[in-house]
Amino acid sequence: MKFILKGWDTMSKDFAKGAGDLLENIRNKSPLIWNFSNFVSMDIAANALLAVGASPAMAHAKEEASDFSQICKAINGALTINIGTFDPYWQECALEAASLANKNSVPWVLDPVGAGASGFRNKNVEELMKFKPTVLRGNGSEIMAVFGIAGGGKGVDSTSSSNEALDAANAIANKNNIIVAVTGETDYVTDGKTTYAISGGHEMMTKVTATGCALSCLIGAAIAVGENKLLSTASIISIYGLAGEMAAKVAEGPGSLRMHLLDNLANLSPSEVSENANIKNV
Repeated sequence: MKFILKGWDTMSKDFAKGAGDLLENIRNKSPLIWNFSNFVSMDIAANALLAVGASPAMAHAKEEASDFSQICKAINGALTINIGTFDPYWQECALEAASLANKNSVPWVLDPVGAGASGFRNKNVEELMKFKPTVLRGNGSEIMAVFGIAGGGKGVDSTSSSNEALDAANAIANKNNIIVAVTGETDYVTDGKTTYAISGGHEMMTKVTATGCALSCLIGAAIAVGENKLLSTASIISIYGLAGEMAAKVAEGPGSLRMHLLDNLANLSPSEVSENANIKNV
């Protein structure tokens, strides 16, 4: 598929300025992000949210779902659900949380980790999608698996590029009236009508477990405070990629990259984001 950039010089600068404004907004409002994360990603996801100025709550008990849903509704928070280490109990709890988010108009993010790798994961995705996530975020293989395409998925790694998965992302967005973010060498965010391409990040980020999961939680922070959910999703992906690029310049390997990624998320200024974010309308 070939893309034609629309109004690159002017519009991209406006998008970058919007990304800087979003970061400032997150820090000013410190939204509560209620996370059904997985065992692998809880730590980095919570720390990434703290680094950008959000307030993470890692709560998985079904008995808490109603309370957290009401809190998020009252203070304009968001929910994120990650299926990476589900078991039948977590499945039940997540479905309850998604149902309540849908009922209470709480924006929420679904991360279909490893979709296509097992029937259990596919069933989880199928059931959760019924509750209309605000944003579906996955790698190319995961997005193609959600669409029902044999995309060569192998667990949580992606064997399909984000570019290859864009048609599937558009189809999912149109059918379900949601936003789909497909991340890879180039990241794409679409609602089926408007698509943004984001460049940034570094290949070393793929050597640090749960960096994608952490991004899904950051998308939760973005859609909690941003009125334009589509552009807010693209903006936080750009911010994350910029922090990753900066981290890779000083990191000696994946271990120190993780540390520097969190540092840069905390230390990035809105003006730096406005000057360097790379978001294009395609």
